[in-house]
Amino acid sequence: MNSSATGKTRILIVDDSSFMRMAIRGILSKDPSIDIVGIAADGVEGVEKAISLRPDIVTMDIEMPKMDGITALKQIMAKAPTRVIMVSTLTNEGAKATFEALDAGAIDYIPKNVTDSTEAQTVFKEELIKKIRAAARSHISRTVTSSAVTRPVFTSSIRPVNTRLAGKKINYVGIGASTGGPVALQEVLSRIPVNFPYGIMIGIHMPKAFTGPYAERLNAKCSLSIREAVDGDILKPGLALVAPGGMHSSLVRTGGGISVRTSPTSAYPQYVYIPSVDLMISTMAEATNGSMLGVILTGMGNDGFKGMQLLKGKGGVTMVQDETTSTIYGMPKACVDGGVADEVLPLGQIGFEISKFAG
Repeated sequence: MNSSATGKTRILIVDDSSFMRMAIRGILSKDPSIDIVGIAADGVEGVEKAISLRPDIVTMDIEMPKMDGITALKQIMAKAPTRVIMVSTLTNEGAKATFEALDAGAIDYIPKNVTDSTEAQTVFKEELIKKIRAAARSHISRTVTSSAVTRPVFTSSIRPVNTRLAGKKINYVGIGASTGGPVALQEVLSRIPVNFPYGIMIGIHMPKAFTGPYAERLNAKCSLSIREAVDGDILKPGLALVAPGGMHSSLVRTGGGISVRTSPTSAYPQYVYIPSVDLMISTMAEATNGSMLGVILTGMGNDGFKGMQLLKGKGGVTMVQDETTSTIYGMPKACVDGGVADEVLPLGQIGFEISKFAG
């Protein structure tokens, strides 16, 4: 979606910290596919430049003078809708503000963590470039009014569930997501009733400081009981557990049922994404002997495909989000292209279809 004559992705950097402005500019200016079209030191200037420069992507700090990043984001989405990536602090408050920004229309976020060590700076650099490139290929599926950003609007037609799923029985649900996932998961889980008879395990690519506040946010907005998982948790009816960030979660069968096992990332060096959806769904498929529904929502990359492939081989049920309603059609596409998706559905229908298994 590059709009410049050169085909480059045009970026506006908005941050009150001169250090962060220089750091982000220094990283992005080395990429030949990126053109930095503007710099702003506060939200007011950020909104003005977003309207006048019409960048393809805005990187937006959250805490700024004159106008904070969330207020600026809402104004940009109302007046000049574009892809906005929030630059967030790795704190509980930073997490809460980030989720508010995602609800308001931000496409993604990146933790602000460049001052600690060379390793942290390298991670920030790689993540920033990766998220910029992903955002450049993403969909804006939101309808905007002059005063506020509405909930996402999904235009795919509602279809009856595939007859291949009719009569299928499950005992558990595993859901994986990445970019666009925080908003998508909330949409899905809000459609599932409080008395849902199967335990749910959720894997979403998030840093350690974010998964706890995210689970709390979901719990407050959904009928289900939702919390961050801890080692030894048992999957239970009416409960959805969010895999903790910064580590991997696997599922094992124990005397009490299906239990969560958390492990340091060093225990599974083969998995790039953290927490790994592949590991979560693969081990869940093994522990349940395929008696589960696997769901893959929006996200870049192909994490979850191998898990869904194993689940499909064990006779489990698989469902993925469609391209039209995905922010990034990477993870679902891998499942569709690999032939392991029993059903491909618009986001607005997935929660309802999961609920049908309760019948």
